[in-house]
Amino acid sequence: MPVHLKHAVKSPASTVDPEVATTVAAVIADVRARGDDAVREYSRRFDGWEPERFRLDTEQLDAIVRTVPDHVLDDIRTVQGNVRAFAEHQRASLRDFEVETSPGVLLGQRSIPVSAAGAYIPGGRYPLVASAHMTIVTAKVAGVDRVAACTPPIRGQVPAATVAAMHLAGADEIYLLGGVQAVAALALGTDAIGRVDLLAGPGNAYVAEAKRQLFGEVGIDLLAGPTEILIVADDAADSFVVAVDLLSQAEHGPDSPAVLITTSDALAREVIGHVERILVDMPTRDFAGPAWRDHGQVIVVGDLAEAYALADDFASEHVQVLTRRPREALDRMRHYGALFLGEGTCVSYGDKVIGTNHTLPTRGGARYTGGLWVGRYLKTVTYQEVVDPAASAELGRLCGRASRVELFEGHARSGDVRAAKYAGDPLPWSPAQAAA
Repeated sequence: MPVHLKHAVKSPASTVDPEVATTVAAVIADVRARGDDAVREYSRRFDGWEPERFRLDTEQLDAIVRTVPDHVLDDIRTVQGNVRAFAEHQRASLRDFEVETSPGVLLGQRSIPVSAAGAYIPGGRYPLVASAHMTIVTAKVAGVDRVAACTPPIRGQVPAATVAAMHLAGADEIYLLGGVQAVAALALGTDAIGRVDLLAGPGNAYVAEAKRQLFGEVGIDLLAGPTEILIVADDAADSFVVAVDLLSQAEHGPDSPAVLITTSDALAREVIGHVERILVDMPTRDFAGPAWRDHGQVIVVGDLAEAYALADDFASEHVQVLTRRPREALDRMRHYGALFLGEGTCVSYGDKVIGTNHTLPTRGGARYTGGLWVGRYLKTVTYQEVVDPAASAELGRLCGRASRVELFEGHARSGDVRAAKYAGDPLPWSPAQAAA
Protein backbone atom coordinates (compact mmCIF):
# COMPACT_ATOMS: atom_id res chain seq x y z
CA MET A 1 0.00 0.00 0.00
CA PRO A 2 1.25 3.52 -0.73
CA VAL A 3 2.63 5.39 2.26
CA HIS A 4 2.02 9.16 2.33
CA LEU A 5 4.95 10.95 3.96
CA LYS A 6 3.34 14.24 2.99
CA HIS A 7 -0.34 14.79 2.29
CA ALA A 8 -1.95 17.61 0.36
CA VAL A 9 -3.67 19.89 2.85
CA LYS A 10 -6.13 21.20 0.28
CA SER A 11 -7.76 19.65 -2.74
CA PRO A 12 -7.40 21.54 -6.02
CA ALA A 13 -10.58 23.41 -6.86
CA SER A 14 -12.68 21.25 -9.17
CA THR A 15 -15.48 23.72 -9.77
CA VAL A 16 -15.63 27.26 -11.01
CA ASP A 17 -15.80 29.99 -8.37
CA PRO A 18 -19.36 31.38 -8.66
CA GLU A 19 -18.09 34.95 -8.26
CA VAL A 20 -15.61 34.44 -11.10
CA ALA A 21 -18.32 32.95 -13.31
CA THR A 22 -20.71 35.83 -12.59
CA THR A 23 -18.09 38.50 -13.24
CA VAL A 24 -16.99 36.86 -16.48
CA ALA A 25 -20.57 36.47 -17.72
CA ALA A 26 -21.24 40.16 -17.08
CA VAL A 27 -18.13 41.28 -18.95
CA ILE A 28 -18.91 39.02 -21.93
CA ALA A 29 -22.49 40.28 -22.08
CA ASP A 30 -21.28 43.87 -21.98
CA VAL A 31 -18.72 43.32 -24.74
CA ARG A 32 -21.40 41.60 -26.79
CA ALA A 33 -23.70 44.59 -26.34
CA ARG A 34 -21.31 47.54 -26.48
CA GLY A 35 -18.28 46.21 -28.31
CA ASP A 36 -15.21 48.42 -28.28
CA ASP A 37 -16.67 50.82 -25.72
CA ALA A 38 -16.97 47.99 -23.20
CA VAL A 39 -13.50 46.66 -24.06
CA ARG A 40 -12.02 50.09 -23.43
CA GLU A 41 -13.88 50.54 -20.16
CA TYR A 42 -12.71 47.21 -18.73
CA SER A 43 -9.15 47.77 -19.88
CA ARG A 44 -9.15 51.10 -18.06
CA ARG A 45 -10.76 49.61 -14.94
CA PHE A 46 -8.73 46.42 -14.65
CA ASP A 47 -5.37 47.34 -16.22
CA GLY A 48 -5.29 51.13 -16.08
CA TRP A 49 -4.69 51.04 -19.82
CA GLU A 50 -6.56 53.15 -22.37
CA PRO A 51 -4.47 53.93 -25.47
CA GLU A 52 -5.90 55.48 -28.60
CA ARG A 53 -5.65 52.08 -30.30
CA PHE A 54 -5.06 48.71 -28.65
CA ARG A 55 -3.53 47.27 -31.80
CA LEU A 56 0.18 47.94 -32.20
CA ASP A 57 1.14 49.20 -35.65
CA THR A 58 4.36 48.42 -37.51
CA GLU A 59 6.13 51.53 -36.27
CA GLN A 60 5.24 50.79 -32.65
CA LEU A 61 6.29 47.15 -33.00
CA ASP A 62 9.66 48.09 -34.47
CA ALA A 63 10.25 50.57 -31.67
CA ILE A 64 9.32 48.02 -28.99
CA VAL A 65 11.50 45.28 -30.48
CA ARG A 66 14.48 47.67 -30.56
CA THR A 67 14.27 48.00 -26.76
CA VAL A 68 14.79 44.28 -26.25
CA PRO A 69 18.45 43.24 -25.76
CA ASP A 70 19.97 41.37 -28.69
CA HIS A 71 20.75 38.29 -26.61
CA VAL A 72 17.07 38.05 -25.59
CA LEU A 73 15.97 38.33 -29.22
CA ASP A 74 18.50 35.66 -30.19
CA ASP A 75 17.17 33.33 -27.50
CA ILE A 76 13.58 33.96 -28.62
CA ARG A 77 14.52 33.07 -32.19
CA THR A 78 16.29 29.90 -31.04
CA VAL A 79 13.36 28.72 -28.94
CA GLN A 80 10.87 29.54 -31.68
CA GLY A 81 13.02 27.55 -34.08
CA ASN A 82 12.73 24.56 -31.75
CA VAL A 83 8.96 24.96 -31.48
CA ARG A 84 8.60 25.43 -35.22
CA ALA A 85 10.67 22.36 -36.06
CA PHE A 86 8.63 20.09 -33.79
CA ALA A 87 5.35 21.56 -35.03
CA GLU A 88 6.43 20.99 -38.64
CA HIS A 89 7.04 17.32 -37.86
CA GLN A 90 3.57 17.14 -36.33
CA ARG A 91 2.03 18.76 -39.41
CA ALA A 92 3.84 16.35 -41.71
CA SER A 93 2.39 13.42 -39.77
CA LEU A 94 -1.15 14.49 -40.70
CA ARG A 95 -1.66 13.01 -44.15
CA ASP A 96 -4.54 13.79 -46.45
CA PHE A 97 -5.77 10.65 -48.17
CA GLU A 98 -8.37 9.22 -50.54
CA VAL A 99 -9.26 5.55 -50.67
CA GLU A 100 -11.53 3.46 -52.88
CA THR A 101 -13.37 1.42 -50.26
CA SER A 102 -15.24 -0.58 -52.90
CA PRO A 103 -15.36 -0.27 -56.70
CA GLY A 104 -16.45 3.26 -57.59
CA VAL A 105 -16.78 4.49 -53.97
CA LEU A 106 -14.18 7.13 -53.07
CA LEU A 107 -13.77 8.37 -49.48
CA GLY A 108 -11.25 11.00 -48.46
CA GLN A 109 -9.94 13.07 -45.60
CA ARG A 110 -8.36 16.52 -45.53
CA SER A 111 -6.90 18.63 -42.73
CA ILE A 112 -7.89 22.27 -43.21
CA PRO A 113 -6.60 25.04 -40.92
CA VAL A 114 -9.06 27.35 -39.26
CA SER A 115 -9.15 30.76 -40.95
CA ALA A 116 -8.43 32.86 -37.86
CA ALA A 117 -7.03 32.06 -34.42
CA GLY A 118 -6.79 34.17 -31.30
CA ALA A 119 -3.69 33.74 -29.13
CA TYR A 120 -3.83 34.92 -25.52
CA ILE A 121 -0.43 35.53 -23.95
CA PRO A 122 -0.71 36.04 -20.16
CA GLY A 123 0.95 38.91 -18.33
CA GLY A 124 0.44 39.75 -14.70
CA ARG A 125 3.24 39.02 -12.29
CA TYR A 126 5.00 36.63 -14.66
CA PRO A 127 4.87 37.59 -18.36
CA LEU A 128 4.79 34.23 -20.12
CA VAL A 129 6.92 35.02 -23.16
CA ALA A 130 7.06 31.33 -24.05
CA SER A 131 3.30 31.22 -24.57
CA ALA A 132 3.79 33.35 -27.67
CA HIS A 133 5.93 30.61 -29.18
CA MET A 134 3.48 27.85 -28.28
CA THR A 135 0.30 29.50 -29.54
CA ILE A 136 1.41 31.65 -32.47
CA VAL A 137 4.23 29.62 -34.05
CA THR A 138 2.14 26.45 -33.87
CA ALA A 139 -0.84 28.18 -35.49
CA LYS A 140 1.26 29.54 -38.35
CA VAL A 141 2.85 26.12 -38.99
CA ALA A 142 -0.68 24.69 -39.14
CA GLY A 143 -1.42 27.20 -41.91
CA VAL A 144 -3.73 29.62 -40.09
CA ASP A 145 -4.05 32.72 -42.29
CA ARG A 146 -4.76 35.21 -39.51
CA VAL A 147 -3.45 35.05 -35.97
CA ALA A 148 -4.63 37.85 -33.68
CA ALA A 149 -2.66 37.92 -30.44
CA CYS A 150 -3.39 39.73 -27.18
CA THR A 151 -1.28 40.36 -24.12
CA PRO A 152 -2.00 42.72 -21.20
CA PRO A 153 0.14 45.66 -20.15
CA ILE A 154 2.03 45.02 -16.91
CA ARG A 155 1.44 47.76 -14.36
CA GLY A 156 0.85 50.23 -17.16
CA GLN A 157 4.00 49.26 -19.05
CA VAL A 158 4.52 47.55 -22.39
CA PRO A 159 5.90 43.98 -21.91
CA ALA A 160 8.56 44.44 -24.58
CA ALA A 161 9.99 40.91 -24.62
CA THR A 162 6.52 39.38 -24.89
CA VAL A 163 5.55 41.72 -27.72
CA ALA A 164 8.83 40.95 -29.50
CA ALA A 165 8.13 37.22 -29.18
CA MET A 166 4.62 37.68 -30.56
CA HIS A 167 5.99 39.66 -33.49
CA LEU A 168 8.82 37.22 -34.26
CA ALA A 169 6.41 34.30 -33.99
CA GLY A 170 4.42 35.71 -36.90
CA ALA A 171 1.31 37.21 -35.32
CA ASP A 172 -0.67 39.13 -37.93
CA GLU A 173 -2.25 41.44 -35.35
CA ILE A 174 -0.93 42.29 -31.89
CA TYR A 175 -3.14 43.97 -29.29
CA LEU A 176 -1.95 45.31 -25.96
CA LEU A 177 -5.08 44.13 -24.22
CA GLY A 178 -5.72 41.53 -21.53
CA GLY A 179 -8.28 39.78 -19.40
CA VAL A 180 -11.83 38.73 -20.15
CA GLN A 181 -12.29 41.80 -22.35
CA ALA A 182 -9.54 40.60 -24.69
CA VAL A 183 -10.87 37.05 -24.91
CA ALA A 184 -14.43 38.27 -25.45
CA ALA A 185 -13.36 40.73 -28.15
CA LEU A 186 -11.50 37.99 -30.03
CA ALA A 187 -14.36 35.53 -29.74
CA LEU A 188 -17.24 37.89 -30.49
CA GLY A 189 -15.58 40.50 -32.67
CA THR A 190 -15.88 44.28 -32.36
CA ASP A 191 -15.49 47.14 -34.80
CA ALA A 192 -11.77 47.24 -34.05
CA ILE A 193 -11.03 43.53 -33.51
CA GLY A 194 -12.22 40.89 -35.95
CA ARG A 195 -13.63 37.68 -34.54
CA VAL A 196 -11.60 34.49 -34.61
CA ASP A 197 -12.54 30.84 -35.04
CA LEU A 198 -10.45 29.39 -32.23
CA LEU A 199 -8.94 30.72 -28.98
CA ALA A 200 -5.69 29.35 -27.61
CA GLY A 201 -3.39 30.10 -24.74
CA PRO A 202 -3.35 29.96 -20.93
CA GLY A 203 -4.57 32.59 -18.51
CA ASN A 204 -5.83 33.20 -15.00
CA ALA A 205 -9.11 31.92 -13.59
CA TYR A 206 -11.07 34.70 -15.30
CA VAL A 207 -9.55 34.05 -18.72
CA ALA A 208 -10.11 30.30 -18.35
CA GLU A 209 -13.74 30.88 -17.36
CA ALA A 210 -14.23 33.24 -20.31
CA LYS A 211 -13.00 30.54 -22.66
CA ARG A 212 -15.37 28.05 -21.04
CA GLN A 213 -18.38 30.34 -21.39
CA LEU A 214 -17.54 31.28 -24.99
CA PHE A 215 -16.89 27.72 -26.15
CA GLY A 216 -19.41 26.86 -28.83
CA GLU A 217 -19.42 30.34 -30.31
CA VAL A 218 -15.69 29.85 -30.79
CA GLY A 219 -13.40 26.88 -30.55
CA ILE A 220 -10.84 26.63 -27.75
CA ASP A 221 -7.62 24.71 -27.27
CA LEU A 222 -8.48 23.29 -23.83
CA LEU A 223 -9.50 24.35 -20.35
CA ALA A 224 -6.43 24.43 -18.12
CA GLY A 225 -6.21 24.99 -14.39
CA PRO A 226 -3.17 25.49 -12.16
CA THR A 227 -0.04 23.82 -13.49
CA GLU A 228 0.94 20.42 -12.09
CA ILE A 229 4.08 18.32 -11.74
CA LEU A 230 4.38 14.67 -10.77
CA ILE A 231 7.76 12.98 -10.45
CA VAL A 232 8.25 9.21 -10.50
CA ALA A 233 11.62 8.32 -8.96
CA ASP A 234 13.50 5.26 -7.81
CA ASP A 235 16.45 5.03 -5.43
CA ALA A 236 18.88 6.03 -8.19
CA ALA A 237 17.43 9.54 -8.44
CA ASP A 238 19.26 12.59 -7.12
CA SER A 239 17.13 13.87 -4.25
CA PHE A 240 18.37 17.44 -4.67
CA VAL A 241 17.42 17.45 -8.36
CA VAL A 242 13.99 16.06 -7.48
CA ALA A 243 13.41 18.81 -4.92
CA VAL A 244 14.50 21.56 -7.30
CA ASP A 245 12.27 20.23 -10.06
CA LEU A 246 9.22 19.98 -7.80
CA LEU A 247 9.63 23.62 -6.76
CA SER A 248 10.19 24.70 -10.36
CA GLN A 249 6.51 24.15 -11.00
CA ALA A 250 5.23 25.07 -7.56
CA GLU A 251 6.38 28.64 -8.22
CA HIS A 252 3.67 29.05 -10.85
CA GLY A 253 1.11 29.74 -8.14
CA PRO A 254 -0.05 28.86 -4.64
CA ASP A 255 -2.48 26.25 -5.97
CA SER A 256 -0.03 24.30 -8.16
CA PRO A 257 0.21 20.62 -7.11
CA ALA A 258 3.71 19.11 -6.82
CA VAL A 259 3.75 15.35 -6.26
CA LEU A 260 6.55 12.83 -5.76
CA ILE A 261 5.92 9.09 -6.12
CA THR A 262 8.98 7.03 -5.26
CA THR A 263 10.04 3.50 -4.43
CA SER A 264 12.61 4.82 -1.92
CA ASP A 265 11.66 5.94 1.58
CA ALA A 266 15.14 7.40 2.07
CA LEU A 267 14.90 9.47 -1.11
CA ALA A 268 11.44 10.70 -0.14
CA ARG A 269 12.66 11.99 3.21
CA GLU A 270 15.72 13.61 1.66
CA VAL A 271 13.53 15.42 -0.88
CA ILE A 272 11.28 16.81 1.85
CA GLY A 273 14.33 18.14 3.67
CA HIS A 274 15.82 19.70 0.54
CA VAL A 275 12.53 21.42 -0.32
CA GLU A 276 12.26 23.02 3.11
CA ARG A 277 15.84 24.30 2.92
CA ILE A 278 15.56 25.60 -0.65
CA LEU A 279 12.33 27.47 0.09
CA VAL A 280 13.97 29.64 2.75
CA ASP A 281 15.57 32.03 0.27
CA MET A 282 13.79 31.11 -2.97
CA PRO A 283 12.77 34.39 -4.68
CA THR A 284 9.35 32.95 -5.61
CA ARG A 285 8.69 31.31 -2.23
CA ASP A 286 5.51 33.36 -1.74
CA PHE A 287 3.95 31.18 -4.45
CA ALA A 288 6.08 28.03 -4.21
CA GLY A 289 5.79 27.81 -0.41
CA PRO A 290 1.98 27.74 -0.18
CA ALA A 291 1.82 25.43 -3.21
CA TRP A 292 4.11 22.92 -1.50
CA ARG A 293 2.44 23.34 1.88
CA ASP A 294 -1.12 22.95 0.63
CA HIS A 295 -0.81 20.84 -2.51
CA GLY A 296 2.50 19.00 -2.20
CA GLN A 297 2.50 15.22 -1.78
CA VAL A 298 5.22 12.63 -1.20
CA ILE A 299 4.15 9.00 -1.62
CA VAL A 300 6.29 5.89 -1.16
CA VAL A 301 5.23 2.77 -3.08
CA GLY A 302 6.47 -0.81 -3.23
CA ASP A 303 7.78 -0.91 -6.80
CA LEU A 304 7.76 0.97 -10.09
CA ALA A 305 4.74 -0.93 -11.40
CA GLU A 306 2.77 0.52 -8.50
CA ALA A 307 4.35 3.92 -9.08
CA TYR A 308 3.31 4.03 -12.73
CA ALA A 309 -0.21 2.84 -11.94
CA LEU A 310 -0.61 5.52 -9.27
CA ALA A 311 0.82 8.17 -11.58
CA ASP A 312 -1.77 7.19 -14.17
CA ASP A 313 -4.49 7.71 -11.57
CA PHE A 314 -3.27 11.28 -11.08
CA ALA A 315 -3.26 11.91 -14.88
CA SER A 316 -0.95 14.83 -14.24
CA GLU A 317 -0.14 17.62 -16.66
CA HIS A 318 3.63 17.02 -16.39
CA VAL A 319 5.17 13.67 -15.46
CA GLN A 320 8.91 13.56 -14.93
CA VAL A 321 10.53 10.11 -14.74
CA LEU A 322 13.80 9.94 -12.78
CA THR A 323 14.58 6.23 -12.76
CA ARG A 324 17.30 3.92 -14.01
CA ARG A 325 15.26 3.08 -17.12
CA PRO A 326 13.01 6.10 -17.72
CA ARG A 327 11.86 5.01 -21.18
CA GLU A 328 9.90 2.19 -19.55
CA ALA A 329 7.28 4.84 -18.78
CA LEU A 330 6.45 5.09 -22.48
CA ASP A 331 5.04 1.56 -22.32
CA ARG A 332 3.78 1.62 -18.74
CA MET A 333 1.85 4.90 -18.67
CA ARG A 334 -0.99 6.34 -20.70
CA HIS A 335 -2.47 9.28 -18.74
CA TYR A 336 -0.27 12.38 -18.82
CA GLY A 337 -0.03 15.71 -20.60
CA ALA A 338 3.67 15.33 -21.34
CA LEU A 339 6.43 12.96 -20.25
CA PHE A 340 9.94 14.09 -19.34
CA LEU A 341 12.29 11.13 -19.35
CA GLY A 342 15.51 11.01 -17.37
CA GLU A 343 17.61 13.46 -15.41
CA GLY A 344 18.86 15.18 -18.56
CA THR A 345 15.48 16.77 -19.16
CA CYS A 346 12.96 18.53 -16.94
CA VAL A 347 9.53 20.12 -17.06
CA SER A 348 11.10 23.57 -17.26
CA TYR A 349 12.64 22.65 -20.61
CA GLY A 350 9.17 21.86 -21.90
CA ASP A 351 7.79 25.07 -20.44
CA LYS A 352 10.39 27.33 -21.95
CA VAL A 353 12.78 26.06 -24.60
CA ILE A 354 12.80 22.48 -25.90
CA GLY A 355 10.15 22.75 -28.61
CA THR A 356 7.19 20.66 -27.48
CA ASN A 357 4.07 22.61 -26.56
CA HIS A 358 3.58 23.67 -22.95
CA THR A 359 -0.19 24.20 -23.13
CA LEU A 360 -1.32 20.92 -21.57
CA PRO A 361 -4.34 19.35 -19.82
CA THR A 362 -4.68 19.69 -16.05
CA ARG A 363 -7.11 18.44 -13.36
CA GLY A 364 -7.21 14.93 -14.78
CA GLY A 365 -7.87 16.10 -18.33
CA ALA A 366 -4.97 13.95 -19.54
CA ARG A 367 -7.34 10.97 -19.25
CA TYR A 368 -9.14 12.14 -22.41
CA THR A 369 -7.05 14.74 -24.23
CA GLY A 370 -3.56 15.82 -25.08
CA GLY A 371 -2.31 19.39 -25.17
CA LEU A 372 -2.14 22.12 -27.76
CA TRP A 373 -0.55 21.02 -31.03
CA VAL A 374 -0.72 21.71 -34.74
CA GLY A 375 -3.78 19.50 -35.07
CA ARG A 376 -5.80 21.73 -32.75
CA TYR A 377 -5.71 24.45 -35.39
CA LEU A 378 -6.87 22.03 -38.08
CA LYS A 379 -10.31 20.75 -38.97
CA THR A 380 -10.23 17.13 -40.05
CA VAL A 381 -12.93 16.94 -42.71
CA THR A 382 -14.13 14.18 -45.00
CA TYR A 383 -15.52 13.96 -48.50
CA GLN A 384 -17.27 11.24 -50.50
CA GLU A 385 -17.81 10.56 -54.17
CA VAL A 386 -19.56 7.59 -55.79
CA VAL A 387 -18.52 7.35 -59.44
CA ASP A 388 -19.88 3.89 -60.26
CA PRO A 389 -23.67 3.78 -60.97
CA ALA A 390 -23.97 0.18 -59.84
CA ALA A 391 -22.26 1.02 -56.54
CA SER A 392 -24.61 3.97 -56.00
CA ALA A 393 -27.62 1.77 -56.72
CA GLU A 394 -26.47 -0.84 -54.18
CA LEU A 395 -25.76 1.86 -51.57
CA GLY A 396 -29.22 3.28 -52.30
CA ARG A 397 -30.89 -0.04 -51.51
CA LEU A 398 -28.85 -0.35 -48.31
CA CYS A 399 -29.67 3.23 -47.33
CA GLY A 400 -33.37 2.61 -47.91
CA ARG A 401 -33.41 -0.43 -45.65
CA ALA A 402 -31.22 1.11 -42.93
CA SER A 403 -33.18 4.38 -42.86
CA ARG A 404 -36.58 2.71 -42.59
CA VAL A 405 -35.40 0.75 -39.56
CA GLU A 406 -34.98 4.19 -37.93
CA LEU A 407 -38.26 5.50 -39.45
CA PHE A 408 -36.40 8.09 -41.55
CA GLU A 409 -38.49 7.88 -44.70
CA GLY A 410 -36.93 10.96 -46.30
CA HIS A 411 -33.46 9.49 -45.97
CA ALA A 412 -34.70 6.20 -47.39
CA ARG A 413 -36.14 7.92 -50.45
CA SER A 414 -32.79 9.59 -51.24
CA GLY A 415 -31.41 6.08 -51.54
CA ASP A 416 -34.45 4.80 -53.43
CA VAL A 417 -34.18 7.37 -56.22
CA ARG A 418 -30.58 6.35 -56.94
CA ALA A 419 -31.45 2.67 -56.94
CA ALA A 420 -34.26 3.54 -59.36
CA LYS A 421 -32.15 5.79 -61.61
CA TYR A 422 -29.11 3.58 -61.85
CA ALA A 423 -30.64 0.08 -61.57
CA GLY A 424 -34.28 0.48 -62.53
CA ASP A 425 -35.71 -0.29 -59.09
CA PRO A 426 -39.39 0.64 -58.59
CA LEU A 427 -40.46 3.75 -56.65
CA PRO A 428 -43.90 2.80 -55.25
CA TRP A 429 -44.07 6.02 -53.17
CA SER A 430 -43.40 8.30 -56.19
CA PRO A 431 -46.46 10.35 -57.30
CA ALA A 432 -45.32 10.00 -60.89
CA GLN A 433 -45.19 6.20 -60.72
CA ALA A 434 -48.45 6.05 -58.81
CA ALA A 435 -50.15 8.11 -61.54
CA ALA A 436 -48.75 5.81 -64.22
